[in-house]
Amino acid sequence: MKDKKSIIEIAKQTIQLESEAIFNLSKLITDDFTKAVELIYSSKGRVIITGIGKSAIIANKIVATLNSTGTPAIFMHAADAIHGDLGLILKDDVVICLSKSGNTPEIKVLVPLIKSAKNKIIAITGNKDSFLGQHADYILNAFVKKEACPNNLAPTTSTTAQLVLGDALAVCLLELRGFSSNDFAKYHPGGALGKKLYLRVQDISSINEKPRVFADASIKNVIVEITAKMLGVTAVVENDKIIGIITDGDLRRMLTKVDDFSNLTAKDIMGANPKCIDANAMAVDALELMEVNDISQLLVEEDGKYAGVVHLHDLIKEGII
Repeated sequence: MKDKKSIIEIAKQTIQLESEAIFNLSKLITDDFTKAVELIYSSKGRVIITGIGKSAIIANKIVATLNSTGTPAIFMHAADAIHGDLGLILKDDVVICLSKSGNTPEIKVLVPLIKSAKNKIIAITGNKDSFLGQHADYILNAFVKKEACPNNLAPTTSTTAQLVLGDALAVCLLELRGFSSNDFAKYHPGGALGKKLYLRVQDISSINEKPRVFADASIKNVIVEITAKMLGVTAVVENDKIIGIITDGDLRRMLTKVDDFSNLTAKDIMGANPKCIDANAMAVDALELMEVNDISQLLVEEDGKYAGVVHLHDLIKEGII
């Protein structure tokens, strides 16, 4: 059994080997890559991505990346394609075929069928002289010198190379389409990722209570207001405008300094010029402002008037963090 030092060394060697292979890919980019991107960009159809074995798994990932960045894509397993699924391919579709060797039996059957239907084929292969390489319209060279597998058998470095070329395609197409963060949000409405792109402060603060006191409010009223609204804070307002803030911490600090607070008012203990955020700002911006200032609440303004509170716990609950 390998000791810890040996295991770490094997991991480092694997990462080093794959990183060198990926770096070498940049030297293999040719005009075929440009033409492949332009073909997909100008196509009226979808991108059909196919492969077999580990290449099929990578094909699925590339499909997911393209779909999430504005390029409609569908996965078609190479073995299933020659047993009925070939009907997935429509007239204007572009086919991307992944195969390290480019010579698997399924590929040799599938490629002529695609060609006979007049669909363009983009090959992602480690062997440009293979059957796939010779019959594809464009070749994206995924050649690697060695698999990370010590027996040079298990697809490791080669599948990583395929994945990186797929990412390169997706990013080029994203740039050509002018795909923005707003577009990204449309395709990712669920989960934390989507919320970071579309959730606004008012979506959260509007659900919360709106603790507020006037400048001349007694300390007792301040405590009651903070306790009742359960946000650990209250705004101090005047004519609906924020003039200060009082937090649980302010109350604790006050108690360490005075024994009798019966004559104190909100104005005496409030923090002036509190950190505020506009109701229409993105929720992720509220998080950033909290992190920079090491605070857990922000007062919210809308059209210059007090509009509520957004709390760190709200952002956690929404999955922004």
